[in-house]
Amino acid sequence: MTINIARRGFIKSSVWGATGLIVAFSIPLGTRFMQVAAAAEADKPLPAPNAFLRISKDNTITVILAHSEMGQGVWTTLPMLLADELDADWKTIQVEHAPAAPTYIHTAYGIQITGGSTSTWSEFDRYRQAGALARALLLQAAANTWQVPVSALRTENGHVLHGKQSLSYGQLAEAAAGLPTPKQVTLKTPAQWKFIGKATRRLDSAEKINGTAQFGQDIQFAGLKTAMVARAPVFGASLKSVDDRAALKVKGVIKVVKVPTGVAVIAEHYWAAKQGREALILDWNIADADKIESATLVQQYQQLAATRGVVAANAGDTTTGLTQAKHTISAEYVLPYLSHAPMEPLNCAVKITDAGCEIWTGTQMQTTDQAAAAKICGIAPEKVTIHTQFLGGGFGRRANPRADFVSEAVQVALAANLPVKTVWSREDDIHGGFYRPMFVHRAEIGIDSNGHPLAWQHTLVGQSIMKGTPFEAFMIKEGVDATSVEGVADSPYVKATAHHHVSLHSVESKVPVLWWRSVGHSHSAFVMESLIDEMAHASKQDPLALRRRLLKDHPRHLATLNLAAEKAQWGKPLPAGVFRGIAVHESFGSYVTQIAEVSVNQGEVKVHRMITAIDCGLVVNPEGVRSQMESCVSFGLGAALKSEISFKQGRVEQSNFHNYQVLRLNEMPIVEVHLVPSTAKLGGVGEPGLPPVAPAVTNAIFAATGKRIRSLPIGEQLA
Repeated sequence: MTINIARRGFIKSSVWGATGLIVAFSIPLGTRFMQVAAAAEADKPLPAPNAFLRISKDNTITVILAHSEMGQGVWTTLPMLLADELDADWKTIQVEHAPAAPTYIHTAYGIQITGGSTSTWSEFDRYRQAGALARALLLQAAANTWQVPVSALRTENGHVLHGKQSLSYGQLAEAAAGLPTPKQVTLKTPAQWKFIGKATRRLDSAEKINGTAQFGQDIQFAGLKTAMVARAPVFGASLKSVDDRAALKVKGVIKVVKVPTGVAVIAEHYWAAKQGREALILDWNIADADKIESATLVQQYQQLAATRGVVAANAGDTTTGLTQAKHTISAEYVLPYLSHAPMEPLNCAVKITDAGCEIWTGTQMQTTDQAAAAKICGIAPEKVTIHTQFLGGGFGRRANPRADFVSEAVQVALAANLPVKTVWSREDDIHGGFYRPMFVHRAEIGIDSNGHPLAWQHTLVGQSIMKGTPFEAFMIKEGVDATSVEGVADSPYVKATAHHHVSLHSVESKVPVLWWRSVGHSHSAFVMESLIDEMAHASKQDPLALRRRLLKDHPRHLATLNLAAEKAQWGKPLPAGVFRGIAVHESFGSYVTQIAEVSVNQGEVKVHRMITAIDCGLVVNPEGVRSQMESCVSFGLGAALKSEISFKQGRVEQSNFHNYQVLRLNEMPIVEVHLVPSTAKLGGVGEPGLPPVAPAVTNAIFAATGKRIRSLPIGEQLA
């Protein structure tokens, strides 16, 4: 692949710095998997340079990531892309998080963000191009040194070679930096790749194992204080008064300040801040708060689901189609609010001086946080420096367009007039909102004797995660939040049904909601794949066979179904008491089938084995894909079996992992991951494995017990 640098505006600069050769690079806006693609216009100017490669005199190659590492593996995957084109010595690769700056904007979204399972596919071109550019400059520098044509040279393992002569990249860095940029670079063919497609161990493993990896919670420096904030006990409540006399008597407490989110206790360390917060006497005005009750909310949603909402998809006449049906399936599915519950609770350290504002945190959305901090401080965004740390889990919570926890930390530091690290406890995190929305689905499906749908009527009820965010203009069209109906309105099952109608009720609530791992697919796949299983049972069809027939024109779905079925030996007997369930779903440009092997003993569900098949297009790091599929199984099983946020008198009933339960180590099943060979465009990996997990398990439970699970978590429904 040859890239014309001048024509496409690829190279923005190549300069000599104190550390050696520095290459800045950018590429045009890429195609987006999400509907925001419509906002990208081909004639818009290219983004500013937004990533950097440094080659130092000591041969160290530093790759600066425009994305955050939160366990998904981009700390390794993106350097692999660059190293392949550079012919780098993998042992010399180092990685740094990029600062917050317009130069690091996402190639598709126009802001600096890590989310939507986009990091690898969005960077596939520009990280390779950066490596190819650096290699071209190094070759030219060596050619000038030896007075030979570039065509006489080759590169290998961090060196330029000419016969028996050899120069390391570090030796050539200064000379290369002074050269004019070439007008084009040629990218390697897949047959020439050394790293791409090869299982590669993670570059961040060692420091995470030995404890040297720096997370936000680890930040310490001279003068830094710790704060904890007392927030409203009910969403929508406001503070009437505060008595801080007892709090100020706690040893280590420095001061107590009011902030927009509540009352912050500033202390020398965490324990003092925590005890000081507990000593506060607070009076809250909850008269106007949203005193929701989960049971009442479900009833309200169910009533709405019995009526048609705003049309999301429509064809034919469902009334006519239903009258022609051999069997009719009427079903209602309920899914709860869910917390992201990352292992590292939220935290953010802030230092404000006359020179500007410095922030240390693990964030998925740097430029949004930077802009929010700048507005609070009344300074220009470029005077806000964000030092991105490793993230101890994110799952969407650290990519908040409202910049909630970063804004609060800046407000605390500003009010305290001190450098402060605002720390959330686990309880704060569970109570703190921005949950996956609760949803109710109601479907009525008419099928023929072979299980094929003749009519599909489907109504969804839930809060919009896009309303009130910068993404609203792109993602909400004619009253429909695309993330609420994704996986239903665009389902291959629905679209192939001659008579179909999908509608949405977007309800209002003071409960703050946000995208959660796999976004709308986290609830839609459970419903859709459960319904397909219901259709198979009603028509006495094998669940796999019915899916194969319904998806006969969808080869990538079929490829994962067939591979998973082959590896699971579908149709062959399992040990006594163990039953199979299957589900297939496409999201974020990838296709995943999950097969669960499950037993139910006296109401207790045990998942013995999960067989996963994924087609994510071209695979950069097979080891990374397998790890993410295992992660999706673990995360998805926790949500399916145990996790739930519920409300009583407006208060969240859960507080920590004892009652907001996630999967335990001893409950983790054997996970077998199989990759479909593919040369298709790269899809996502961090999220697509999750949606089919829950329906695969509940379909297996139905096979075992004859009981259809239509609400999550499964919990004690089988007791």
